[in-house]
Amino acid sequence: MSTPLNNVPFDQLEVGMEAQRTRTLKADDLYVFANSSGNMNPMHLPRVDGDGDGHPESVAPGMWVASLISAVLGCKLPGPGTLYRSQALRFVGQAHAGDELTVKVRLTEKGPDRLVRFDTWVEHQDGTRILEGEAEVVAPAEPLSFDASEVPGLTVQRHVHFDRLLGLAEPLPAMPTAVVAPEKPDALSGAILAAQHTIIDPILIGHPTKIAAAAEAEGLDLNGFRIEDVRDHRLAAQRGVQLVREKQAQALMKGHLHTDVFLGEIIKRETGLRAGRRLSHVFVMDVPGLEHLLLVTDAAINIAPDLQTKADIIQNAIDLAHSLGLDEPKVGVLSAVETVNPAIPSTLDAAILSKMAERGQITGGLVDGPLAMDNAIDLGAAATKGIRSLVAGRAEILVVPNMEAGNMLAKELTFLAHAEAGGVVMGAKCPVILTSRSDDDKARLASCAVAALHAARKAK
Repeated sequence: MSTPLNNVPFDQLEVGMEAQRTRTLKADDLYVFANSSGNMNPMHLPRVDGDGDGHPESVAPGMWVASLISAVLGCKLPGPGTLYRSQALRFVGQAHAGDELTVKVRLTEKGPDRLVRFDTWVEHQDGTRILEGEAEVVAPAEPLSFDASEVPGLTVQRHVHFDRLLGLAEPLPAMPTAVVAPEKPDALSGAILAAQHTIIDPILIGHPTKIAAAAEAEGLDLNGFRIEDVRDHRLAAQRGVQLVREKQAQALMKGHLHTDVFLGEIIKRETGLRAGRRLSHVFVMDVPGLEHLLLVTDAAINIAPDLQTKADIIQNAIDLAHSLGLDEPKVGVLSAVETVNPAIPSTLDAAILSKMAERGQITGGLVDGPLAMDNAIDLGAAATKGIRSLVAGRAEILVVPNMEAGNMLAKELTFLAHAEAGGVVMGAKCPVILTSRSDDDKARLASCAVAALHAARKAK
């Protein structure tokens, strides 16, 4: 619970009183101000070059800095109940994302009708002023206390975790990737976009006329890209697999063809890309407000996995998590409840999988279950239920009971929590990139970046 805000009524105010507050300017503050004010000047947006000099400015809007003064007047001195009359401002410096700013006010005059005047200024950590001015406010007449926890919070819909993945993937050598049947604009544009970001080097396998038409529809230039003329989807998938087996490609990417046709060639025993483990799909999700990546599995391939398949699903997800920088990922095996109930088979599987991890049958991560969704990701919910676990409340990988649950969970996070979702298929001899027609550019890039990072780690 937050500390209540208390005011200083007019009768208790004395000339010379001072108050101050220190605040670090975060990049998210700039996004919030841009949206609330409508000021989309690129000079004030993180990672945007607003003046064409080749460097992003991230300059705090002057009125955002000025608003910090109102926070001190409205929360500390005089405090709750204060109303502005006027504010004079002189901007003598600038603030940027990451700066620590201190706002100070000093009462200089008391007048009739509870009118009071303040000197106001904002300074950097070293004392350098960036804003000076004078404020005139109407002070509150009576003592007042206010619980600020009643004010709703904000979550900025920004995907910093995917930005980090792209930053890690782009310096790597472009990964040769067999793109099967990129014969529609959405299927082709993701591959070309990833190529423009030097994440993949696509080999386009399919009907050349349809690929050219898709490129024309999207305004894409195919010059310099290798195109293989294979007009049957099954044969195109077969050719993609062959390129991986011949080490001409390090990854596969699904275009506009049925998933079962695409995966059917991958899982063939003699000519496919089996690697001794069941294939499974992993959604890599960047959920706004969550401090880490969230992996959800399996939401696309294994409809009703048995115990051994779930063990493979978990191991696949742990292996991918290692490639994304999670040294010992925390795996929450989900069910409807957090206690073992013989009437709910998924709780039995979860408990067994946890014990398998303890005995070294699943390696590289911490596995616990059964856990319900709330106590898997929220420490408060886990504490309320009395769950003592290194995973509960901290899960980075969520293992669902079946494909239906996984698909619902991933789409709920995407369309209700505004998460971005990239996805790859694990368990084959190479990462397999699956994209959806509903994916935006960030999701398509993220899927390719995830695959590239995993391929790079396997190559080491």
